[in-house]
Amino acid sequence: MQYRKIGPENLEVSAIGLGCMGMTHAYGAPADKNEMIRLMAEAVDLGVNFFDTAEVYGPYDNEILVGEGLKTYRNKVKIATKFGVHLEHVSTGAPIPDSRPEVIRASVEGSLKRLQIDCIDLYYQHRVDPDIPMEEVAGVIEDLYKEGKIRGWGLSQATSEDVIRAHAAFPLTAVESRYSMLSRDFEYSLFPVLEEFGISFVAFSPLANGFLTDQYNKETKFEDEADYRKLMPQFSGENYDANVVLLDLLRKLSKEKEATPAQISLAWMLAKKPYIIPIPGTRKLHRLKENTGAVDIILTDKEVKDIDQALDNMELGAVFGGTKKDK
Repeated sequence: MQYRKIGPENLEVSAIGLGCMGMTHAYGAPADKNEMIRLMAEAVDLGVNFFDTAEVYGPYDNEILVGEGLKTYRNKVKIATKFGVHLEHVSTGAPIPDSRPEVIRASVEGSLKRLQIDCIDLYYQHRVDPDIPMEEVAGVIEDLYKEGKIRGWGLSQATSEDVIRAHAAFPLTAVESRYSMLSRDFEYSLFPVLEEFGISFVAFSPLANGFLTDQYNKETKFEDEADYRKLMPQFSGENYDANVVLLDLLRKLSKEKEATPAQISLAWMLAKKPYIIPIPGTRKLHRLKENTGAVDIILTDKEVKDIDQALDNMELGAVFGGTKKDK
């Protein structure tokens, strides 16, 4: 495994982390608890030390699972979690931001207890709350930092304007958002801001919710009603047909590099910027090993440039959760 330092705190995290959401949330019925605990242990053995969760996943179930799975590895791992979503609305598919100071303080105490830790390494505002000034949120965060309850903070799914305002109030460690070969809008808007201020970027869904693994086709059916992929346009109809050109590119590169499409996708991301940390999620050990193996796939600057040029020339179909508003 390779490691990268993020934020002003210089937290050292594995170049590829593990997104834990899907273990209990969004991809159908929760996975077996004991199997997921073993998977987290295997991840640590593979050198992964960066784990991502949130109080809203479940809600609460995911933090409890991560806390149980990592309690014996506390000195070896960095744990990121999130606050700022009104939990009562999550099941409707329309989470409501709520970053009132009293809510943040209740959230951090709950997360610390569920994760079985005394300090959260990276604490994200899950959604920017338009009703609470960013400076007020940052003030609470600064207090939590001084109290030793968090080591760093970040924003999730925020615009460049949000980042600039938040960082001015209290320095950010990282921004977490959707990013993959299929969803690159942040390259043009957010990345220059991150580079200016030395803020890291944590990429969730770096494999486009599994699309870039090349393990699905447009006939694939996600039977479980709780599986969010049923709603994701990249897997269906004309969008899938339009996106096949990207899969063709990945197949070609995979053959050349003796790798898998998923590994090429992650290796491309790692080669793009030194401050990017992808956090692919999985429930399966062989996928975990495949994902972490991407650190051994070397792409030259020219190869990355050629891939970017090819992507720029593609007319790709829709992808879930685009970021056009921030361009």
